[in-house]
Amino acid sequence: MADEISVLIVDDSALMRNLIGKMVEATPGLVIADKAMNGRFALDKIPRVNPDVIVLDLEMPEMNGIEFLRERKKQKIEIPVIILSSIAAKGAEITMEALSLGASDFIQKPSGSISEDIHTVRDNLVSLLLSYGSQYRRTLGKKIVSASEAKAVNPAAAGSGNKGPVSIASILDLNVSHASSPSKPPAQMRRSANTEIVAIGISTGGPDALRVVFSKLDADLRTPIVVVQHMPAGFTNEFAKSLDRICPLDVKEAEEGDPLIPGRILIAQGNKHLEVGRKGSSAVVHLSDAPLVSGHRPSADVLFASVALTFQNHALGVIMTGMGKDGAAQLGTIYKEGGMTLGQDETSAVVYGMPRVAYELGHVQEQVSLDKMARRICDIAKTSR
Repeated sequence: MADEISVLIVDDSALMRNLIGKMVEATPGLVIADKAMNGRFALDKIPRVNPDVIVLDLEMPEMNGIEFLRERKKQKIEIPVIILSSIAAKGAEITMEALSLGASDFIQKPSGSISEDIHTVRDNLVSLLLSYGSQYRRTLGKKIVSASEAKAVNPAAAGSGNKGPVSIASILDLNVSHASSPSKPPAQMRRSANTEIVAIGISTGGPDALRVVFSKLDADLRTPIVVVQHMPAGFTNEFAKSLDRICPLDVKEAEEGDPLIPGRILIAQGNKHLEVGRKGSSAVVHLSDAPLVSGHRPSADVLFASVALTFQNHALGVIMTGMGKDGAAQLGTIYKEGGMTLGQDETSAVVYGMPRVAYELGHVQEQVSLDKMARRICDIAKTSR
């Protein structure tokens, strides 16, 4: 079907190319564009097969994944790339280098470079392929197959093999349908006051989006920023370092008891909830191993709830691209307490899931495009109220 999302699979293992290909073929809305055994062959095939999204291994002969990404950047190829590699499990620095070179997201192969149990990451992989492939097709003005069309093409695949938390049909719907009208906003307990903290919740599409926002922040912004980005444990320290290199403000991974200081951004650790609270007259962060909330740890809902409790009407809550609904409910608590709220708009979000739910609940005061998000955050944070 011409409207399906085409996938180029790049891996030096014939077994892995075959297993990944079977997952693509079994997924309604996806189709294989071609397969390549290294980055060089992939570059040769791209002009001919014109894929919508690329699955890329990092460890390959002749031209590895990092070298491919450098050449892709040099050739100004905009096709999104999902890293699927065993290096992702042991080399956070290399993985972050791949993201800094333009890769959109990453998944760890579960058991080494040749993972016969690759099916365990199937739901995660196909959700990313559908999300990034859909967004890329939208930017080109191409039609995207709808969920109903996809199920009609392959009704068996729509039900079988998708036993995890991800619904392929819902992802397809998420990327092609429009948000309904928002509910009536909740009543505010007090009027908004000066912004003393900015809290951001973000997930799928977040690494790219945060690079865009953080690179555009004003160097004189003094309001502390705390961020929950859904990311596995072991990667957020390198992720924070990579953001620090492009941001005029200081960026670091949050540690227990870190104070909230002007001009610094704290990134939640993978697999740790991040909350803010008071210690004497200072505001500090607290990390916890409490159970998952909204399916996540760290959870944007946990962060937003603590921000609302601690800062009341002195907070700005921002919810951005991401699958599911984490953060949508408690963003409303920030609003109720008199804080201000922003949500990323549908057009610029890789997955209009989290911001969509928040918007429909009436918890988003203003929808903002990705390229204007940094400006709105700075303007709100700097305005006296």
